[in-house]
Amino acid sequence: MIPRTTDDALQRLLDDGRTRAAAIDPAHAQLWETVAAASEGGKRFRPALVTAAHDALQGTSPEAAAEVGAAVELLHTAFVIHDDVIDGDDVRRGRLNVSGTFSSSARAAGAGPEDAAGIGRAAGILAGDLALAAAIRAVATCGASPDVAHRLLDLFDAALHTTAAGELADVRLALHLDTASLGESLAMEEQKTSAYSFALPLQAGAVLAGADEHVVDRLGAAGLMLGVAFQLVDDLIGVFGDPAQTGKSATSDLRTRKQTPLLIHAASTAEWEQISDYVGRDLTEEELGEAQGLLTASGSRRFVEELAEAHLTGARSIVEELGVSTDLVPAVTACLPALIDPKEVAA
Repeated sequence: MIPRTTDDALQRLLDDGRTRAAAIDPAHAQLWETVAAASEGGKRFRPALVTAAHDALQGTSPEAAAEVGAAVELLHTAFVIHDDVIDGDDVRRGRLNVSGTFSSSARAAGAGPEDAAGIGRAAGILAGDLALAAAIRAVATCGASPDVAHRLLDLFDAALHTTAAGELADVRLALHLDTASLGESLAMEEQKTSAYSFALPLQAGAVLAGADEHVVDRLGAAGLMLGVAFQLVDDLIGVFGDPAQTGKSATSDLRTRKQTPLLIHAASTAEWEQISDYVGRDLTEEELGEAQGLLTASGSRRFVEELAEAHLTGARSIVEELGVSTDLVPAVTACLPALIDPKEVAA
């Protein structure tokens, strides 16, 4: 069946994986099922950006765009699975992730905590590898001409390298061997999130539409700016958001002393001496409210909000500068309203 939407294409990729996994053994079939579960949910804005760019540039390959959009989403799944392994997390979106599923099963079968954690890590690494391989295969077999498929594979390869660099930088900054500068923190966020979540899908859609290199490059630049805006607002939600609405802890970033632009700016303010008392430890609800108040009074919250808005404005300007269909402008920002809506951020 020829996929007509990215959801159809993603489902076909997952079904193909099920067939291959079932032919090996039940344990491997279970591993693939955890990949499929990890791909569930989410806003699917990455594949939406692929098709939006393709359509805005009058592309004539909707089936290939659907396949590549599904590949980007599966690439995201791979990164999420590996990110949980790196962070040592067993839960994602309120339920057991790949590592947590296998660790829990091992404990139920009688394994000790260390052995259970070990098989969980192994499962997470292997599941992420499988999702990554399936994503690249989907690009190579998307139905585009060999030249276009080669350009797409180059884009995916570049995004993989950039994201790996960003992930490693994130882990390095978390060691607190030195104090990160604002530029270093922003570069990490651009590499870790922007490259594959925003620049890649916009550029892939443009390549599928036959756009020239200038358009592809400029859409990549727009994607990087959009991705930084996305991550900056996500950082705000990581401190000011309501966990019941966002599914994201409002104390984790403070407890782990994550070197986000929010805390880097706060460290340069007169309020830092007080703010630092709330960083690096577990906080009560009352203490979190006090920390939020100080981060607001210091101007750090407003600084990050304005920085995010500046990046978002820059992304819009590039799209408008290219003179492509105005339909792409709302598509470029469609992934952000739930984040930038002030109702989503606790007062």
